[in-house]
Amino acid sequence: MPTVLVIGYVWPEPNSSAAGQRMLQILEYFTINNYKVIFTTTAAPSEKMVDLEEIGISSEKIELNNSSFDDYISQLQPEIVLFDRFMMEEQFGWRVDKFSPDSIKILDTEDLHFLRNYRADTKLDKASIKNSELTKREIASIYRCDLTLIISEEEQKLLTTDFNIPNNLLLYLPFLIDSKIEENLLPTFEERQHFISIGNFKHKPNIDAVNYLKKEIWPIIRKELPEAELHIYGAYPTQNVLQLHNPKEKFFVNGWAENAENVVKNARVSLAALRFGAGLKGKLAEAMKCGTPNVTTLIGTEGMSGTLPWSSGYVAESAVEFAKAAVSLYKDKETWLVFQQNGFVLIENRFNKANFHAILKNRLIDLASNLQEHRNSNFIGTMLSHHSMKSTQHLSKYIQIKNELEQLKADLSKQDFSPN
Repeated sequence: MPTVLVIGYVWPEPNSSAAGQRMLQILEYFTINNYKVIFTTTAAPSEKMVDLEEIGISSEKIELNNSSFDDYISQLQPEIVLFDRFMMEEQFGWRVDKFSPDSIKILDTEDLHFLRNYRADTKLDKASIKNSELTKREIASIYRCDLTLIISEEEQKLLTTDFNIPNNLLLYLPFLIDSKIEENLLPTFEERQHFISIGNFKHKPNIDAVNYLKKEIWPIIRKELPEAELHIYGAYPTQNVLQLHNPKEKFFVNGWAENAENVVKNARVSLAALRFGAGLKGKLAEAMKCGTPNVTTLIGTEGMSGTLPWSSGYVAESAVEFAKAAVSLYKDKETWLVFQQNGFVLIENRFNKANFHAILKNRLIDLASNLQEHRNSNFIGTMLSHHSMKSTQHLSKYIQIKNELEQLKADLSKQDFSPN
Protein backbone atom coordinates (compact mmCIF):
# COMPACT_ATOMS: atom_id res chain seq x y z
CA MET A 1 0.00 0.00 0.00
CA PRO A 2 1.62 3.31 -1.09
CA THR A 3 1.82 6.09 1.49
CA VAL A 4 0.89 9.74 1.07
CA LEU A 5 2.07 12.17 3.73
CA VAL A 6 0.00 15.35 3.90
CA ILE A 7 1.60 18.38 5.54
CA GLY A 8 -1.37 20.54 6.43
CA TYR A 9 -1.46 24.25 7.10
CA VAL A 10 -4.35 23.68 9.53
CA TRP A 11 -6.49 20.75 10.62
CA PRO A 12 -9.29 20.24 8.06
CA GLU A 13 -12.59 21.93 8.98
CA PRO A 14 -15.01 21.03 6.14
CA ASN A 15 -17.95 22.69 7.89
CA SER A 16 -16.02 25.94 8.30
CA SER A 17 -14.48 26.72 4.93
CA ALA A 18 -14.17 25.76 1.27
CA ALA A 19 -10.48 25.09 1.97
CA GLY A 20 -11.48 22.49 4.56
CA GLN A 21 -13.90 20.88 2.11
CA ARG A 22 -11.21 20.90 -0.57
CA MET A 23 -8.69 19.15 1.66
CA LEU A 24 -11.24 16.52 2.65
CA GLN A 25 -12.02 15.89 -1.04
CA ILE A 26 -8.34 15.29 -1.79
CA LEU A 27 -7.92 13.03 1.24
CA GLU A 28 -10.95 11.06 0.07
CA TYR A 29 -9.35 10.53 -3.34
CA PHE A 30 -6.30 8.92 -1.77
CA THR A 31 -8.25 6.74 0.67
CA ILE A 32 -10.55 5.28 -1.99
CA ASN A 33 -7.52 4.60 -4.19
CA ASN A 34 -5.92 2.46 -1.47
CA TYR A 35 -3.24 4.82 -0.22
CA LYS A 36 -2.19 4.86 3.39
CA VAL A 37 -2.87 8.50 4.27
CA ILE A 38 -1.11 10.28 7.13
CA PHE A 39 -2.12 13.85 7.91
CA THR A 40 0.42 15.99 9.74
CA THR A 41 0.39 19.62 10.77
CA THR A 42 2.11 22.11 13.03
CA ALA A 43 -1.24 23.68 13.93
CA ALA A 44 -3.00 23.28 17.25
CA PRO A 45 -6.15 21.11 17.26
CA SER A 46 -9.44 22.97 16.79
CA GLU A 47 -12.96 22.31 18.02
CA LYS A 48 -14.34 22.20 14.47
CA MET A 49 -11.74 19.86 12.96
CA VAL A 50 -12.94 16.68 11.27
CA ASP A 51 -12.31 13.34 12.98
CA LEU A 52 -9.75 11.90 10.58
CA GLU A 53 -9.70 8.52 12.32
CA GLU A 54 -13.34 8.01 11.39
CA ILE A 55 -12.42 8.12 7.71
CA GLY A 56 -9.39 5.88 8.05
CA ILE A 57 -6.68 8.55 8.17
CA SER A 58 -4.00 8.65 10.83
CA SER A 59 -2.61 11.96 12.05
CA GLU A 60 0.57 13.26 13.62
CA LYS A 61 1.62 16.58 15.16
CA ILE A 62 4.90 17.85 13.71
CA GLU A 63 7.17 20.69 14.82
CA LEU A 64 8.57 23.62 12.89
CA ASN A 65 12.35 23.99 12.77
CA ASN A 66 12.90 20.67 14.46
CA SER A 67 15.05 17.77 13.30
CA SER A 68 12.46 15.29 14.58
CA PHE A 69 10.72 15.63 11.21
CA ASP A 70 13.93 14.54 9.46
CA ASP A 71 13.99 11.28 11.42
CA TYR A 72 10.25 10.80 10.87
CA ILE A 73 10.28 11.14 7.09
CA SER A 74 13.55 9.23 6.75
CA GLN A 75 11.83 6.20 8.25
CA LEU A 76 8.49 6.74 6.49
CA GLN A 77 9.78 7.29 2.91
CA PRO A 78 6.30 8.10 1.53
CA GLU A 79 5.61 7.73 -2.17
CA ILE A 80 3.89 11.14 -2.15
CA VAL A 81 4.20 14.25 0.02
CA LEU A 82 1.33 16.72 -0.36
CA PHE A 83 1.89 20.28 0.85
CA ASP A 84 -1.24 22.17 1.88
CA ARG A 85 -0.42 25.67 0.60
CA PHE A 86 2.98 27.02 -0.34
CA MET A 87 3.93 28.03 3.20
CA MET A 88 4.18 24.36 4.16
CA GLU A 89 6.39 23.62 1.18
CA GLU A 90 8.69 26.46 2.22
CA GLN A 91 9.01 25.03 5.72
CA PHE A 92 9.32 21.34 4.93
CA GLY A 93 10.15 21.00 1.22
CA TRP A 94 13.90 21.09 1.72
CA ARG A 95 13.67 18.44 4.43
CA VAL A 96 11.71 16.18 2.07
CA ASP A 97 14.33 16.75 -0.65
CA LYS A 98 17.12 15.81 1.73
CA PHE A 99 15.62 12.88 3.65
CA SER A 100 13.07 11.40 1.22
CA PRO A 101 14.27 12.50 -2.22
CA ASP A 102 12.23 9.94 -4.18
CA SER A 103 8.90 11.20 -2.82
CA ILE A 104 6.68 12.90 -5.39
CA LYS A 105 6.12 16.45 -4.12
CA ILE A 106 2.64 17.85 -4.74
CA LEU A 107 1.51 21.36 -3.85
CA ASP A 108 -2.16 22.19 -3.35
CA THR A 109 -2.43 25.97 -3.63
CA GLU A 110 -6.09 26.13 -2.47
CA ASP A 111 -6.13 29.40 -4.39
CA LEU A 112 -3.31 31.68 -5.46
CA HIS A 113 -2.50 33.68 -2.35
CA PHE A 114 -0.62 36.36 -4.24
CA LEU A 115 -3.60 36.95 -6.54
CA ARG A 116 -6.05 37.30 -3.66
CA ASN A 117 -3.66 39.64 -1.86
CA TYR A 118 -3.20 41.77 -4.97
CA ARG A 119 -6.94 42.10 -5.51
CA ALA A 120 -7.55 43.00 -1.87
CA ASP A 121 -5.27 46.03 -2.09
CA THR A 122 -6.85 48.72 -4.26
CA LYS A 123 -3.62 50.72 -4.20
CA LEU A 124 -1.72 48.11 -6.22
CA ASP A 125 -1.41 48.40 -9.98
CA LYS A 126 -1.20 45.48 -12.42
CA ALA A 127 2.60 45.57 -12.62
CA SER A 128 2.99 45.24 -8.87
CA ILE A 129 1.64 41.69 -8.85
CA LYS A 130 4.94 40.39 -10.24
CA ASN A 131 7.04 42.51 -7.93
CA SER A 132 5.55 41.40 -4.64
CA GLU A 133 7.46 39.09 -2.31
CA LEU A 134 4.36 36.91 -1.93
CA THR A 135 4.21 36.31 -5.68
CA LYS A 136 7.85 35.32 -5.87
CA ARG A 137 7.54 32.97 -2.93
CA GLU A 138 4.45 31.20 -4.26
CA ILE A 139 5.76 30.90 -7.83
CA ALA A 140 9.07 29.53 -6.51
CA SER A 141 7.19 26.93 -4.49
CA ILE A 142 5.26 25.83 -7.60
CA TYR A 143 8.52 25.36 -9.51
CA ARG A 144 10.09 23.36 -6.67
CA CYS A 145 7.26 20.82 -6.65
CA ASP A 146 6.71 17.99 -9.11
CA LEU A 147 3.03 18.88 -9.51
CA THR A 148 0.79 21.72 -8.36
CA LEU A 149 -2.97 21.34 -8.08
CA ILE A 150 -4.76 24.43 -9.41
CA ILE A 151 -8.38 24.89 -8.43
CA SER A 152 -9.33 27.41 -11.13
CA GLU A 153 -8.73 27.42 -14.89
CA GLU A 154 -8.38 31.20 -14.69
CA GLU A 155 -5.49 30.80 -12.26
CA GLN A 156 -3.87 28.14 -14.43
CA LYS A 157 -4.11 30.50 -17.40
CA LEU A 158 -2.48 33.27 -15.34
CA LEU A 159 0.40 30.99 -14.33
CA THR A 160 1.11 29.72 -17.84
CA THR A 161 0.60 33.04 -19.65
CA ASP A 162 2.02 35.66 -17.27
CA PHE A 163 4.61 33.51 -15.50
CA ASN A 164 5.46 30.98 -18.23
CA ILE A 165 5.07 27.98 -15.93
CA PRO A 166 5.04 24.76 -18.00
CA ASN A 167 1.72 22.93 -18.12
CA ASN A 168 3.39 19.68 -17.06
CA LEU A 169 3.95 21.20 -13.60
CA LEU A 170 0.25 22.04 -13.18
CA LEU A 171 -2.98 20.08 -12.91
CA TYR A 172 -6.41 21.68 -12.99
CA LEU A 173 -8.31 20.05 -10.14
CA PRO A 174 -11.44 21.93 -9.07
CA PHE A 175 -13.98 20.99 -6.40
CA LEU A 176 -14.60 17.22 -6.45
CA ILE A 177 -18.35 16.84 -5.99
CA ASP A 178 -20.67 13.87 -6.13
CA SER A 179 -22.99 14.94 -8.94
CA LYS A 180 -25.85 12.67 -7.84
CA ILE A 181 -28.29 15.20 -6.40
CA GLU A 182 -31.58 13.90 -5.00
CA GLU A 183 -33.78 16.77 -6.14
CA ASN A 184 -36.94 15.26 -4.67
CA LEU A 185 -35.48 15.60 -1.17
CA LEU A 186 -34.80 19.33 -1.50
CA PRO A 187 -37.28 21.90 -0.14
CA THR A 188 -39.51 23.53 -2.76
CA PHE A 189 -39.61 27.22 -3.66
CA GLU A 190 -42.61 27.70 -1.35
CA GLU A 191 -40.98 25.82 1.53
CA ARG A 192 -37.90 28.03 1.48
CA GLN A 193 -37.63 31.50 2.92
CA HIS A 194 -35.16 34.33 3.46
CA PHE A 195 -31.69 35.09 2.12
CA ILE A 196 -28.41 33.53 3.19
CA SER A 197 -24.77 34.53 2.97
CA ILE A 198 -22.11 32.10 4.16
CA GLY A 199 -18.33 32.17 4.43
CA ASN A 200 -15.41 31.75 6.85
CA PHE A 201 -14.46 35.04 8.52
CA LYS A 202 -10.76 34.26 8.57
CA HIS A 203 -11.10 35.08 4.88
CA LYS A 204 -10.98 38.84 4.20
CA PRO A 205 -13.20 38.75 1.08
CA ASN A 206 -16.03 37.35 3.23
CA ILE A 207 -15.72 40.13 5.81
CA ASP A 208 -15.82 42.72 3.05
CA ALA A 209 -18.84 41.01 1.45
CA VAL A 210 -20.85 41.08 4.68
CA ASN A 211 -20.07 44.75 5.28
CA TYR A 212 -21.08 45.48 1.68
CA LEU A 213 -24.37 43.64 2.18
CA LYS A 214 -25.11 45.40 5.46
CA LYS A 215 -24.29 48.96 4.43
CA GLU A 216 -25.26 49.15 0.77
CA ILE A 217 -27.30 46.18 -0.45
CA TRP A 218 -29.60 45.04 2.36
CA PRO A 219 -31.23 48.46 2.96
CA ILE A 220 -32.43 48.44 -0.67
CA ILE A 221 -33.72 44.85 -0.47
CA ARG A 222 -35.59 45.60 2.78
CA LYS A 223 -37.57 48.40 1.17
CA GLU A 224 -38.93 45.94 -1.40
CA LEU A 225 -39.18 42.86 0.85
CA PRO A 226 -39.84 44.12 4.40
CA GLU A 227 -40.69 40.61 5.70
CA ALA A 228 -37.58 38.91 4.34
CA GLU A 229 -34.54 38.20 6.51
CA LEU A 230 -30.84 37.94 5.73
CA HIS A 231 -28.97 35.26 7.68
CA ILE A 232 -25.18 35.47 7.82
CA TYR A 233 -23.26 32.28 8.61
CA GLY A 234 -19.54 31.68 8.93
CA ALA A 235 -16.92 30.32 11.29
CA TYR A 236 -14.69 32.64 13.33
CA PRO A 237 -16.70 35.88 13.03
CA THR A 238 -14.79 38.94 14.22
CA GLN A 239 -16.21 41.31 16.80
CA ASN A 240 -16.85 43.85 14.05
CA VAL A 241 -18.88 41.28 12.13
CA LEU A 242 -20.86 40.25 15.23
CA GLN A 243 -21.75 43.90 15.82
CA LEU A 244 -23.59 43.96 12.48
CA HIS A 245 -26.27 41.69 13.97
CA ASN A 246 -29.51 43.67 14.07
CA PRO A 247 -32.85 41.81 14.42
CA LYS A 248 -34.81 45.06 13.95
CA GLU A 249 -33.32 45.32 10.47
CA LYS A 250 -33.78 41.55 9.99
CA PHE A 251 -30.04 41.20 9.53
CA PHE A 252 -28.92 38.17 11.54
CA VAL A 253 -25.29 37.21 12.17
CA ASN A 254 -25.52 33.58 13.25
CA GLY A 255 -21.86 32.53 13.30
CA TRP A 256 -20.76 29.00 12.51
CA ALA A 257 -23.28 26.62 10.93
CA GLU A 258 -22.82 23.10 12.26
CA ASN A 259 -24.59 21.81 9.14
CA ALA A 260 -23.98 24.26 6.31
CA GLU A 261 -25.89 22.17 3.79
CA ASN A 262 -29.02 22.27 5.93
CA VAL A 263 -29.12 26.06 6.30
CA VAL A 264 -28.30 26.66 2.62
CA LYS A 265 -30.96 24.31 1.24
CA ASN A 266 -33.66 25.94 3.38
CA ALA A 267 -32.86 29.45 2.13
CA ARG A 268 -34.55 30.74 -1.00
CA VAL A 269 -31.65 32.82 -2.35
CA SER A 270 -27.90 32.81 -1.63
CA LEU A 271 -26.04 36.14 -1.74
CA ALA A 272 -22.30 36.15 -2.49
CA ALA A 273 -21.40 39.84 -2.69
CA LEU A 274 -17.69 39.29 -3.26
CA ARG A 275 -15.60 42.25 -4.44
CA PHE A 276 -12.20 40.53 -4.45
CA GLY A 277 -10.74 37.08 -3.96
CA ALA A 278 -9.27 34.18 -5.90
CA GLY A 279 -9.81 30.49 -6.57
CA LEU A 280 -13.28 28.96 -6.71
CA LYS A 281 -16.14 29.95 -4.45
CA GLY A 282 -17.23 27.09 -2.24
CA LYS A 283 -20.33 29.01 -1.17
CA LEU A 284 -21.60 28.99 -4.76
CA ALA A 285 -20.84 25.29 -5.27
CA GLU A 286 -22.68 24.57 -2.01
CA ALA A 287 -25.65 26.67 -3.16
CA MET A 288 -25.88 24.81 -6.48
CA LYS A 289 -25.69 21.41 -4.73
CA CYS A 290 -28.52 22.53 -2.44
CA GLY A 291 -30.65 23.84 -5.30
CA THR A 292 -30.41 27.41 -4.00
CA PRO A 293 -30.11 30.02 -6.78
CA ASN A 294 -27.77 32.92 -6.14
CA VAL A 295 -26.82 36.50 -6.81
CA THR A 296 -23.10 37.16 -7.04
CA THR A 297 -20.42 39.22 -8.78
CA LEU A 298 -17.96 38.60 -11.61
CA ILE A 299 -15.31 37.73 -9.01
CA GLY A 300 -17.76 35.21 -7.54
CA THR A 301 -18.29 33.46 -10.87
CA GLU A 302 -14.61 33.43 -11.90
CA GLY A 303 -13.55 29.93 -12.89
CA MET A 304 -16.87 28.40 -11.86
CA SER A 305 -18.49 27.84 -15.25
CA GLY A 306 -15.56 27.66 -17.67
CA THR A 307 -16.76 28.19 -21.25
CA LEU A 308 -20.37 27.71 -20.12
CA PRO A 309 -22.41 30.79 -19.23
CA TRP A 310 -23.00 31.48 -15.53
CA SER A 311 -26.59 30.30 -15.32
CA SER A 312 -27.37 29.37 -11.71
CA GLY A 313 -28.17 32.95 -10.70
CA TYR A 314 -27.72 36.63 -11.47
CA VAL A 315 -24.45 38.55 -11.72
CA ALA A 316 -24.42 42.17 -10.58
CA GLU A 317 -21.58 44.62 -10.04
CA SER A 318 -23.24 47.58 -8.28
CA ALA A 319 -25.16 47.56 -5.00
CA VAL A 320 -28.35 48.75 -6.73
CA GLU A 321 -28.13 46.07 -9.44
CA PHE A 322 -27.32 43.42 -6.83
CA ALA A 323 -30.32 44.32 -4.67
CA LYS A 324 -32.65 44.52 -7.67
CA ALA A 325 -31.55 41.07 -8.85
CA ALA A 326 -31.98 39.61 -5.36
CA VAL A 327 -35.53 40.94 -5.04
CA SER A 328 -36.47 39.72 -8.52
CA LEU A 329 -35.11 36.22 -7.91
CA TYR A 330 -36.77 35.98 -4.51
CA LYS A 331 -40.21 36.68 -6.01
CA ASP A 332 -39.98 34.99 -9.43
CA LYS A 333 -40.60 31.25 -9.04
CA GLU A 334 -40.27 30.49 -12.77
CA THR A 335 -36.80 32.04 -13.06
CA TRP A 336 -35.82 30.54 -9.72
CA LEU A 337 -36.61 27.02 -10.96
CA VAL A 338 -34.63 27.58 -14.18
CA PHE A 339 -31.59 28.75 -12.22
CA GLN A 340 -31.91 25.79 -9.86
CA GLN A 341 -31.81 23.28 -12.73
CA ASN A 342 -28.92 25.16 -14.35
CA GLY A 343 -26.97 24.79 -11.12
CA PHE A 344 -27.41 21.03 -11.16
CA VAL A 345 -26.12 20.95 -14.76
CA LEU A 346 -23.06 23.03 -13.83
CA ILE A 347 -22.22 20.69 -10.95
CA GLU A 348 -22.45 17.68 -13.28
CA ASN A 349 -20.44 19.23 -16.09
CA ARG A 350 -17.81 21.11 -14.12
CA PHE A 351 -17.15 19.35 -10.80
CA ASN A 352 -17.97 15.67 -11.28
CA LYS A 353 -15.47 14.01 -8.96
CA ALA A 354 -15.37 10.71 -10.88
CA ASN A 355 -13.98 12.50 -13.95
CA PHE A 356 -11.25 14.35 -12.03
CA HIS A 357 -10.33 11.30 -9.94
CA ALA A 358 -9.45 9.54 -13.19
CA ILE A 359 -7.40 12.51 -14.42
CA LEU A 360 -5.45 12.75 -11.15
CA LYS A 361 -4.85 9.00 -11.09
CA ASN A 362 -3.37 9.02 -14.60
CA ARG A 363 -1.11 11.97 -13.80
CA LEU A 364 0.23 10.32 -10.65
CA ILE A 365 0.94 7.07 -12.53
CA ASP A 366 2.84 9.03 -15.17
CA LEU A 367 4.84 10.93 -12.54
CA ALA A 368 5.77 7.79 -10.65
CA SER A 369 7.08 6.10 -13.80
CA ASN A 370 8.96 9.15 -15.15
CA LEU A 371 9.90 11.14 -12.05
CA GLN A 372 13.59 11.68 -12.79
CA GLU A 373 12.92 12.63 -16.41
CA HIS A 374 10.20 15.00 -15.25
CA ARG A 375 12.57 16.66 -12.79
CA ASN A 376 15.38 16.90 -15.33
CA SER A 377 13.09 18.89 -17.61
CA ASN A 378 12.37 21.39 -14.81
CA PHE A 379 15.70 23.20 -14.57
CA ILE A 380 14.24 26.28 -12.85
CA GLY A 381 12.74 24.08 -10.16
CA THR A 382 16.04 22.26 -9.66
CA MET A 383 17.90 25.55 -9.41
CA LEU A 384 15.39 27.03 -6.94
CA SER A 385 15.49 23.87 -4.84
CA HIS A 386 19.28 24.07 -4.67
CA HIS A 387 19.46 27.71 -3.58
CA SER A 388 16.31 27.90 -1.46
CA MET A 389 17.18 24.64 0.29
CA LYS A 390 20.46 26.15 1.38
CA SER A 391 18.95 29.41 2.65
CA THR A 392 15.87 27.80 4.24
CA GLN A 393 17.97 25.05 5.77
CA HIS A 394 20.41 27.48 7.38
CA LEU A 395 17.58 29.67 8.72
CA SER A 396 15.76 26.64 10.10
CA LYS A 397 18.93 25.29 11.70
CA TYR A 398 19.56 28.70 13.29
CA ILE A 399 16.03 28.78 14.76
CA GLN A 400 16.36 25.17 15.90
CA ILE A 401 19.63 25.84 17.73
CA LYS A 402 18.22 29.05 19.20
CA ASN A 403 15.19 27.14 20.52
CA GLU A 404 17.41 24.41 21.96
CA LEU A 405 19.60 26.99 23.72
CA GLU A 406 16.55 28.74 25.18
CA GLN A 407 15.23 25.40 26.43
CA LEU A 408 18.62 24.58 27.95
CA LYS A 409 18.69 27.99 29.64
CA ALA A 410 15.20 27.39 31.04
CA ASP A 411 16.18 23.96 32.31
CA LEU A 412 19.33 25.31 33.95
CA SER A 413 17.39 28.07 35.68
CA LYS A 414 15.37 25.39 37.46
CA GLN A 415 18.46 23.62 38.80
CA ASP A 416 19.70 24.26 42.29
CA PHE A 417 23.44 24.97 42.11
CA SER A 418 23.83 26.12 45.72
CA PRO A 419 26.46 24.27 47.81
CA ASN A 420 25.18 21.42 49.98
